[in-house]
Amino acid sequence: MALVMHRDSPGSSSGGRQQMDSSKYVRYTPEQVEALERVYSECPKPSSLRRQQLIRECPILSNIEPKQIKVWFQNRRCREKQRKESSRLQTVNRKLTAMNKLLMEENDRLQKQVSHLVYENGFMKQQLHTASGTTTDNSCESVVMSGQHQQQQNPTPQHPQRDANNPAGLLAIAEETLAEFLSKATGTAVDWVQMIGMKPGPDSIGIVAVSRNCSGVAARACGLVSLEPTKVAEILKDRRSWFRDCRCLEVLSLIPAGNGGTIELVYMQTYAPTTLAAARDFWTLRYTTSLEDGSLVVCERSLTSSTGGPQGPTSASFVRAEMLPSGYLIRPCEGGGSIINIVDHVDLDAWSVPEVLRSLYESSKILAQKTTISALRHIRQIAQESSGEIQHGGGRQPAVLRTFCQRLCSGFNDAVNGFADDGWTLMGSDGVEDVTIAINSSPKVLGSQYNTSIFPPFGGGVLCAKASMLLQSVPPALLVRFLREHRSEWADYGVDAYSAACLKASPYAVPLARGGGFPSTQNILPLAQTVEHEEFLEVVRLEGPAFSPEDVALTRDMYLLQLCSGVDENAVGACAQLVFAPIDESFADDAPLLPSGFHVIPLDPKADGPTATRTLDLASTLEVGTSGARAINDADGNSYNRRSVLTIAFQFTFENHLRDNVAAMARQYVRSVVSSVQRVAMAIAPSPLSSQIGPKPLPGCPEAHTLARWIFRSFRIHTGGELFRVDISSSDAILKQLWRHSDAIMCCSVKTNTSPVFTFANQAGLDMLETTLVALQDIMLDKILDEAGRKLLCSEFSKIMQQGFAYLPAGICASSMGRPVSYDQAVAWKVVDDDESNHCLALMFMNWSFM
Repeated sequence: MALVMHRDSPGSSSGGRQQMDSSKYVRYTPEQVEALERVYSECPKPSSLRRQQLIRECPILSNIEPKQIKVWFQNRRCREKQRKESSRLQTVNRKLTAMNKLLMEENDRLQKQVSHLVYENGFMKQQLHTASGTTTDNSCESVVMSGQHQQQQNPTPQHPQRDANNPAGLLAIAEETLAEFLSKATGTAVDWVQMIGMKPGPDSIGIVAVSRNCSGVAARACGLVSLEPTKVAEILKDRRSWFRDCRCLEVLSLIPAGNGGTIELVYMQTYAPTTLAAARDFWTLRYTTSLEDGSLVVCERSLTSSTGGPQGPTSASFVRAEMLPSGYLIRPCEGGGSIINIVDHVDLDAWSVPEVLRSLYESSKILAQKTTISALRHIRQIAQESSGEIQHGGGRQPAVLRTFCQRLCSGFNDAVNGFADDGWTLMGSDGVEDVTIAINSSPKVLGSQYNTSIFPPFGGGVLCAKASMLLQSVPPALLVRFLREHRSEWADYGVDAYSAACLKASPYAVPLARGGGFPSTQNILPLAQTVEHEEFLEVVRLEGPAFSPEDVALTRDMYLLQLCSGVDENAVGACAQLVFAPIDESFADDAPLLPSGFHVIPLDPKADGPTATRTLDLASTLEVGTSGARAINDADGNSYNRRSVLTIAFQFTFENHLRDNVAAMARQYVRSVVSSVQRVAMAIAPSPLSSQIGPKPLPGCPEAHTLARWIFRSFRIHTGGELFRVDISSSDAILKQLWRHSDAIMCCSVKTNTSPVFTFANQAGLDMLETTLVALQDIMLDKILDEAGRKLLCSEFSKIMQQGFAYLPAGICASSMGRPVSYDQAVAWKVVDDDESNHCLALMFMNWSFM
C-alpha cells in the first residue's frame, strides 16, 4: 500500500485539509488509490497542471499536496517498469530453460552419431584388412554372393495393395512413417550438419541443420514458440498459409485412427521456381497422433508402388515428386508453449530439369529456407501477434495482412507457371524467344485469385510477359534491395499508369513507347513486417512527373501494394523476391490484385557450371552442351562465381481489340527491364580482384579525392575549425579520414528550380540513409527531412550562402527505408571548388542513431 508524509497544522481544523511534510507517513485510502489508478491508466505521466486539476476534481484527494501526487505517479511508473522487467526476465528464463533442454537433446543425438560413425569406421577398417589379406581370385563368386547379400539386406518391399477401404493397411504405413520420422527428428537416421549463421539462443529462430550424403534433400529444425501444441499442429497442417510455393492442398480422404489420431490422404501441388522447369506434385499419407509422453506428432510420406496404398490423382502439367518420411514433433513446454522439431525430406526428381537449374532441386539449404525455416517463422509470427507484441499499421488485422502477402505470392507464381487448367495459353513469339507471352481470357477461372473486376467490361483478359535470366556474382538480397529502393532505374511510369488502369472504369489506352521511359519518385509506406524483418509488406506511392498537356492524365499519383522478402545477405540459401500490384488509395481487404515482380533464387556453388563473367539470358545458357556446361576453373569456390536465377513476370489487362498492341508493349517493356537489370547487376557485382583481396574499398577515383579535399577545406574556411585531424595533408589521407568519420557527412546538389539530390556520402552517411553509393543519387534531401527540418533549412539557406555555414539544432530525419533517425546537432556548410565557385552543400549529422 502506498504511503505519504504528513503533519498536523494549526489550520487543519478550520480548512479541513491535512498538510503534508516529511515527518510522518499516512496510508492512501482505497478510494484515493482507485482514483489515482484511473488517471494513471489514461495518462501515466500527468503534467503539473493536470495534477492540480485532479486535486480540484476529486474531493477525496483534497488532503494531498500536488508534490505528493507527483511522487505517487513516479513510484507507480517505477513499479510498472519493474513488473514488466520481471515478466520479461521470467519469459527469457523459460526460453533459456527450454533451449537448454533442446541443446542437451541435440548433444545426446550428436554423441550417438559419433558412436555410430566410430563403429562404421572400425567396420570399414576390418573389411579392408580382410580384403587385403585374401589372395584367392573369386571375383565372379564375389559378385554373385554380394548381390545375394545385398538383396537379403534390402529386400524389395512386398506390400499388398492398400487403399482407403483398408484402414488396417493404411495404419501400418502410418506407423512405419512415424517410426522413420522420429528416427530423423531425434535419432541418427540422417547425417545432419548445422547451417551456417543459425546460432541457437532465446531470440533465435532455432537450431537448423541440413542433410549430408542422403537420398534427396532434407532439412531439420528445432525451435520454441509460445503456442499450445494443438494450435501449432493446426497451423502447420494448413500448409498454404505459410508455404509460399504451395499451389493447392486437398485432403481427399480422412480415416480415424487410435489415440484420437487421424490418417489423411493428401494431394498437393507446388509451383515451379522458374519459367523453364515443370512444377511438382505430391500424393501423400499424413498421420496425426499423440505419443505416450503427451507429444503431438504430424508425420507424412508419399504413397508409391513400393510403400503400397491407393493411387493418387495425376496431372500432365506436374512431375510427381516423392516426400520421404517427414513431419512435426510438437512437445508441450513447462510454463506454456511448445518445443517443435521439424523434418522436411523430399526427392524432387532433379534429373528431369536442365543441368543449369539442377542445383535448385538438389540444395538442402534452399529447402530449409523455403520450407523448414518458413514454418518456424510463421508460427513465431502468429504467436507474437496473439500476445500483442506486434502492432501493425493501417488499422488492419494481422490475418488480413498475411492474406495480402499470400495473394501477392500466389498471383505472381500463377503467372510464372501459367497452368493450362487456369486458362493460360501461349502466344506466338516475334522471332526471339527471350520473352514469353501468355494470355488468359477465363475470368471464371481467375476470379478466385484475381477478382473479376479487373477484366475489361467489353471482353478481354490478362496478359503476362515473363523471362528468366542467369545472374553471375550478384547476391540476390542486394539486387532485390536495389530494385526496391530505386524503382526509377528500371520502371516506366507510363507502363505503371497503364497497369493501374485496370482499377478504373475509364477506357484503356496503350502507353506510347518513349525513349528512356518516364521517371517518377516513390514513397514507401510500411504496412507490416515479420518478426525478423525478413519480409516487408508496404504501400508504394508513385509521384508522377510533369508531362505535356496531352499526358496530364498520367500525372496523378498511383499506389502499389508491395511485398519484399529475402533482403538479408547473410541468410544462406535464401530466395529474394519483390512483388507488387496496383491498388486504389484506400484499398479494401478484398481488393483485386494483379501481381508482377521479380524472384531471385541462388544456385548452389557446388553445381556451378559455366564460369561466365557477365549476366546472361538463361534460355541461351540452356543451349550450351553438357561439355560446355561443366567447364570449371580454380575460382569456382569463390563467391565471385556464385550464380542465381532471376525470374521476371509482368501482368497487364487488355481489351480484345488491343491484345496485339498490349502484347507488343509488354514484350518491349520486359526486354527494357531485362536490360536495366543486366546493367544494374554488372554494376553491383564484385570484380574478380575485389573478391580476392576482400571487401570493396572506398571510392578512390580522382573526383572523390578532389571532392573530399573541397569538403575539408571549405569547412575550415567557413567555420574556422578542423573537420578532422590529418597527419599528412594528401588527398588520399583526407579521403580516408572523411570516409571513416563517425558522423554522417553527405553532399547534395545546389541548383535552382530543382530539389537537392545527394551526390556523395561517407560510410556513416550511407549507413544512416540505408543505401549505397550507386543508389545515392536517387535520394532527394527533402525526402529524408521532416517538415520542421525542411522549414529550418530553408530559413537558414540564405545565411549558409552568405556566411558559409550554419548550425542546426537536434531533430529527426528518415532513412531511404523510412526508418526515423535522430541526431543531436547538424552542421551545413557551403562547399566551394578551387575557383571559389559554389559546388555543393555539405551536411554533417552528429551523434545520429535509429529510433
